[in-house]
Amino acid sequence: MKPSQIKPISYLGEARVVVQDAQSYEDQQQTLALLQILTLGQKDIQAGNFRDADTFFAELDAEDRGHSS
Repeated sequence: MKPSQIKPISYLGEARVVVQDAQSYEDQQQTLALLQILTLGQKDIQAGNFRDADTFFAELDAEDRGHSS
């Protein structure tokens, strides 16, 4: 089977099983994981659980100055 090749197997004209190579499966799983992370991030944004970039980087700078002493 060539990479990225997906083969549906049908029974009586209806797809019953899909066979794909291991790399395609792994790529698909990684894509799904990234989509789940994006969904969680979007939910946080909608719930108001975020800070703007200026505030975030100012906090990082302050924390860095506190630890470099």
